[in-house]
Amino acid sequence: MRFLAVDPAKAGIWNTQVFAEYDSTTTDAKRKDLFRNEGTRMKNQCFNPYLPSWEYIPDGEPYIFDGRVYVYGSHDRANGYVFCLNDYVCWSAPADDLSDWRYEGVIYEKTADPLNRDGRMCLYAPDVTVGPNGKYYLYYVLDKAPVVSVAVCDTPAGQYKFYGYVRYPDGARLGEREGDEPQFDPAVLTEGDTTYLYTGFCGIGDKSRTGAMMTVLDPDMLTVREKPVFIAPGSCYGKGTSFEGHEFFEASSIRKYGDMYYFIYSSVAMNELCYAVSKYPHKGFTYGGVIVSNCDMHIDTYKPANKRAYPGGNNHGSIININGQWYVFYHRQTNGTWFSRQGCVELIEIKSDGTIPQAEMTSLGANGKPLEGYGEYSAHIACNLLGLGDEETSAKITQDGRDGDEEQGYIAGITDSTVVGFKYFNCAGIRKVSVKTRGYCKGEFEISTSLGGIVLGVVSVEFTNLWTAFSAELAIPDGTHALYFTYRGSGSASLASFILEE
Repeated sequence: MRFLAVDPAKAGIWNTQVFAEYDSTTTDAKRKDLFRNEGTRMKNQCFNPYLPSWEYIPDGEPYIFDGRVYVYGSHDRANGYVFCLNDYVCWSAPADDLSDWRYEGVIYEKTADPLNRDGRMCLYAPDVTVGPNGKYYLYYVLDKAPVVSVAVCDTPAGQYKFYGYVRYPDGARLGEREGDEPQFDPAVLTEGDTTYLYTGFCGIGDKSRTGAMMTVLDPDMLTVREKPVFIAPGSCYGKGTSFEGHEFFEASSIRKYGDMYYFIYSSVAMNELCYAVSKYPHKGFTYGGVIVSNCDMHIDTYKPANKRAYPGGNNHGSIININGQWYVFYHRQTNGTWFSRQGCVELIEIKSDGTIPQAEMTSLGANGKPLEGYGEYSAHIACNLLGLGDEETSAKITQDGRDGDEEQGYIAGITDSTVVGFKYFNCAGIRKVSVKTRGYCKGEFEISTSLGGIVLGVVSVEFTNLWTAFSAELAIPDGTHALYFTYRGSGSASLASFILEE
């Protein structure tokens, strides 16, 4: 089976990553100082994932406050066994330099909620809004509670304090009254003294869950002014609607652009981050399309549309306009599990008719142009992990050490016919490539600029317990290209990085 060669003109638009090497004893305070002082060397290029390779922040909700982009999300662990095991942390970057991400520290601990003093429940995907009083309100749910909790802070990334639960005027908590559907994945948008709260989870085939809900809150940010209404159907209620085939599953997010409301959500396909639009915050939403898929389903510029180009899973994120450019923040799966997710970002376009063409997964983050086609690149920025033809791959992006250890990411489990892809590079005069590998393997990496395309060079590798560089001569044509490394051989290899040289 042969794949389509990529057409750079169709390859979509292009993306931030912070690289830092610290020892495993680095404290929160020290980490903050180190990142604050690294601005100069981090302005070179951006990558996906946009945060360090050892950080796991899925469900990203990006906002601009006072000239900085803040990303709020849940917090997975490296090699986690369930979702969202860690406390909420925050990262931020200058709006004019999305390579310069700063660690803001822990902003909210799971035990701060009165329902979770023993820490048995996890903090699921949050959202943040600025209330009428100028304070910052953090909305979230615990994984086993049907209610929406709220915390408050005077600054975007300070220490949030528990504030209360979203409740009806009589004090009953939203999600617990008879007839209420359980609350999940809150998204919030404040206009004037009104806050719109979007929630919901609809398991496939579960007729007890109707769809995504919208509830209007009073200026106190807790009290229900208008009871929930349904704005997007779940899997059992989408037939005959514009949502059919892309019904609401979870991951509510809400943005307003011009006079239109954009409801972003994860569909029943899970890997899709979709959107719906309406002139109203509470009704009239129609399905718009897929913004991004974390396995590149539907993208046919370099592969068949129904071919998974990465081990996908659930998805959650949102869109934001930064200095006139639109971006989608989403997450990918790593460590061979759904429970260790990392945030990625791609450039997108909102066209004059309000539609958003689907973005392609890349290694670029917020780079805005192809990466420099020379030098050394960490393997963890791979955007494609797949097998040839109909084969799947067991390869995974992972790290050594325990959760919290600031170990550089790499790719493990590369076996015969595994393809590792990186996009995109502006190459000129490249005549040599090296790969740093380790593991019980004996074979070779074939290098090409398209899936199933002409092999431009072959790097032979062999067993080694230490990261070892193996090299070969080749000629990469000048121009903008993807780079694909296909392993042929026995055993299982790990890939730390590759080096392009003139």
